[in-house]
Amino acid sequence: MAEILPQIHLVEGGDLTPDSSKFYLIQEASGGWTLVDTGVPGSDSALLAYLKKVGSSPKEIRSILITHLHNDHTGCLKRLKEVTGAKTYAHWLEAAFIAGHPKYDGPGMPPSNPLEVDVKFKDGDQLPVGGGLVAYHTPGHTPGHTSFYAPHRKVLFCGDLFFGLPKLALTVPDFTHHTLSAQVSARRISELPLDAILGSHGGPFLQGAGAELKALVRRF
Repeated sequence: MAEILPQIHLVEGGDLTPDSSKFYLIQEASGGWTLVDTGVPGSDSALLAYLKKVGSSPKEIRSILITHLHNDHTGCLKRLKEVTGAKTYAHWLEAAFIAGHPKYDGPGMPPSNPLEVDVKFKDGDQLPVGGGLVAYHTPGHTPGHTSFYAPHRKVLFCGDLFFGLPKLALTVPDFTHHTLSAQVSARRISELPLDAILGSHGGPFLQGAGAELKALVRRF
């Protein structure tokens, strides 16, 4: 896939294995890109090839947002930080695990290459990237899991709060730190005006996502 919504790209070749995660590029109005998550180790080759295809260079990635610590989302973070020089962002709680202080011992793979994140935000912070994104702390899958909401477009980058195989669902309990917390997070997000939900496994849901999410919450 390529440009799935105006100025939002799903990187081709980001899924290296069935367990890989998708990652997204947001084209900035002022030029350059914001990257949401970095995929599994080795995904950087797909990203760099995609940038070349669309006539951009790695240095045009100005910001990297991380939804959570798992290695299929942070696997290329250190490498891409070095290649792009981008500023990195994560929730303050998740940033500690990404740095390896302390080491994460919950379900899912911890980061293979720890990194100190540049910007540590909190719930509700407005981030000056991606046309203006709001960071919603959505714990459950991991303690500091974050979803990024574009209110002007009604688009949510949900990380692993939701899976979509083929319908929208919560991430399975085997890979979730605390499923009941994930349910609370989902209920909170369901109150937002939503047209699209862009997740990392399954989907993305490009239209009617708000109704799909409300239906999911009613099933809890």
